[in-house]
Amino acid sequence: MAKARPDGPAVLITGASSGIGAACVCDLAARGFRVYAGVRRTADGERLAAQAEGEVRPVMLDVTDPAMVAAAADRLSGEIAERGLAGLVNNAGILVSAPLEFVSAGQFRRQFEVNVFGTLAVTQAVLPLLRRAKGRIVTIGSIAGRAAPPYFGPYAATKFALEAITDSLRMELRNWQIGVSIVEPDAVATPIWGKLESAPELQTAGLSAEARKLYGEDVDAMAAAAQRMDQRGMPVERVAAAVRHALTARYPKTRYPLGFRTRLAAWAISRVPDRIRDWYMLRELGMTTRKPEA
Repeated sequence: MAKARPDGPAVLITGASSGIGAACVCDLAARGFRVYAGVRRTADGERLAAQAEGEVRPVMLDVTDPAMVAAAADRLSGEIAERGLAGLVNNAGILVSAPLEFVSAGQFRRQFEVNVFGTLAVTQAVLPLLRRAKGRIVTIGSIAGRAAPPYFGPYAATKFALEAITDSLRMELRNWQIGVSIVEPDAVATPIWGKLESAPELQTAGLSAEARKLYGEDVDAMAAAAQRMDQRGMPVERVAAAVRHALTARYPKTRYPLGFRTRLAAWAISRVPDRIRDWYMLRELGMTTRKPEA
């Protein structure tokens, strides 16, 4: 078991209760970081602290709650004093998936509240602490932030937004030597994909008769693709390793595209016509193109 280091560099990880966030907590704590794990349930924080090898300090944090964000920043300021914050890992996120024609305004807003506005709120709140330590910011993006798939429109829109925020922050924070990186994984074997199977938006029963008539075949194909993603996704440890590199390397990368398809998407954006990219993605998802009814 790694020796706990109360004086180790401090890092805050949002959305730490499971998946990528939990993997990052365990990976960094085992390597001497003092990890502040943002969770929304006390039980999740206790479980993380018990299973991690190293120092883990749970922080109650809902990134959409301004009072909780401010309280978390105040706590960190009090506990790490002048040493500052060595790293912020923006991981908290949700996934809304449905035909855009039938996504409610509330669903779309909720997607942005968590993935974009919450990310920005936490970053703003802890930037004074990051300045003290010349720390680093690492945001968890996605392949969907490079190539938007059908029926993941709300989610992809937020991941594209995070790409833009990362680029702007990287330039704006240069004078304080705060490194800013984004990790862009392909499908990862985490609960976010498994939840798709039971998500009402991706079940036949969750579609209106009109939506089912228009999009039923595609929705069935996407549900099957989601199951494949859950089964074939890359190990979560691969993402945690990229986050660690971004936080500790002398020369961190600005982007960490993980997986062949992510690298292919990055290459194709400037070299392959949109319609060919559409065709390739639809083929990969098992979706056919039908002629419209007369």
